[in-house]
Amino acid sequence: MAISKICGIETEYAIIQHGVLEQNPVYASSILVNSYAQHHKIADDTGVAASVHWDFQDETPGNDARGVAPIGSMPPIVESHLVNAVLTNGARFYVDHAHPELSTPECANALEVTRYDKSGEIILRKAMDYVNATLPDGEEIVVYKDNSDGKGNSYGCHENYLMDRATPFGEIVSYATAHFVTRQIYTGSGKIGCEIPGVDPEATPYQLTQRADFFEEEVGLETTLKRPIINTRDEPHADATKYRRLHVICGDANMSETATFLKIGSTALILAMVEDDYFSKRWLFDNPIAAMRQVSHDLSLKVPLKLKDGSSITALEIQWEMLNKAKQYTENGGDEFTGGPVAHTVIALWERVLSGLESDPNSLHREIDWVAKKLLLEKYAERKNISFFDNRIRSLAVQYHDIREGKSIVDKLGLKKIVTTEESQSGVATPPTSTRAYFRGMCLQKWPESIISANWDSILFKLDDSNVKRIPILEPMYGSASDIDNLINNAETPIELIAALELD
Repeated sequence: MAISKICGIETEYAIIQHGVLEQNPVYASSILVNSYAQHHKIADDTGVAASVHWDFQDETPGNDARGVAPIGSMPPIVESHLVNAVLTNGARFYVDHAHPELSTPECANALEVTRYDKSGEIILRKAMDYVNATLPDGEEIVVYKDNSDGKGNSYGCHENYLMDRATPFGEIVSYATAHFVTRQIYTGSGKIGCEIPGVDPEATPYQLTQRADFFEEEVGLETTLKRPIINTRDEPHADATKYRRLHVICGDANMSETATFLKIGSTALILAMVEDDYFSKRWLFDNPIAAMRQVSHDLSLKVPLKLKDGSSITALEIQWEMLNKAKQYTENGGDEFTGGPVAHTVIALWERVLSGLESDPNSLHREIDWVAKKLLLEKYAERKNISFFDNRIRSLAVQYHDIREGKSIVDKLGLKKIVTTEESQSGVATPPTSTRAYFRGMCLQKWPESIISANWDSILFKLDDSNVKRIPILEPMYGSASDIDNLINNAETPIELIAALELD
């Protein structure tokens, strides 16, 4: 049976340090995150628990949903020595490999995820301001919210969805693969050229997504090499007997709030329908990797994808069939698990976007990233009489992902907003009220000096000089404002809070 789709996004930002002879992205990322953490202490409006460490005790990235990882599988390396900041909005801001990464708090629906994704951009902007104020004249650190450097390197925007562990993983693989391959038509953020090894990079002047070229496996544990469409990391950050967390690594980072909202909302609906065994039809590709690249490289949205049964179907047709099934699902009560009223907003937007893609993709130039970027680049190329592979066009394509205030191209293009400026600003320091992120965030705000470490599913309190107490929060749906507001407000100390929790 379906469970509430608690979800979130982890975004790795590209980083460059101008004015230095040799790039050191790990160093640049570290001083960026550290500048934000050190600049804000708990008392102000963008609180960071600077003295609270991220707790790696429960990190198990090597666990594989298939039971045993095949020989040669390489789970992600846990880099516990790099900078980690625990934020009072329930999020995590840290260095992952050679990138600054922002993980949103756990959210109850696609609208909340969109809000906290935008709050993350504000945090990165502030971090750039702080670190650049400390650098020598002529040096500047800049981050971009994209997924490819055009030189064969890709970095991720990962989504996470809470799922019922009882759902057969093979069922998830079957339907999620069809969705991930085809949803690119509205989730792609656009890219110049091709980066498939051995393929002429200029054979594809422009494609829908930045990530499709980098996927080589259908199912697997890796996230940086031999990337799979379906990632098998079995690390629920919750009660492992009840839940799994589907870790999705194949999507683009989006500048468009519409694309982010639809990406999360449609996927949450598909996964809930899988849990409820609601589908009556499968879309099994003859070659999922080839299909993923075909969809990304097809600006006409009309190339047929070959299925295992010998038939063919377009990505748009699959998305229409999935949408129609999702409409039935929400009308029959499925909205209970996918955001309530938010689920119906997702359905309406999904239908309108597919209609636009079918009739005139350019009509979505204020909502879909790949369309907005394509029109921007085409107009500039025509004005300058240059090709898409001219360095000026490539530079403009990167600038599309610039999040700095006053330099944001998407602001100038007028992309539609899903959340208000006030909502995204308040999300910088305030946690969502509907998940356990509220408990984490409020504890960090009220008792930062008494917290040794925190992670997604526990907080370690220092009670006195010789006693510590770990409070598990293994239920992602417990710990909301309605659950624990009175307990936190009435407790003067962590000891009082813990006593109240044990009685609750």
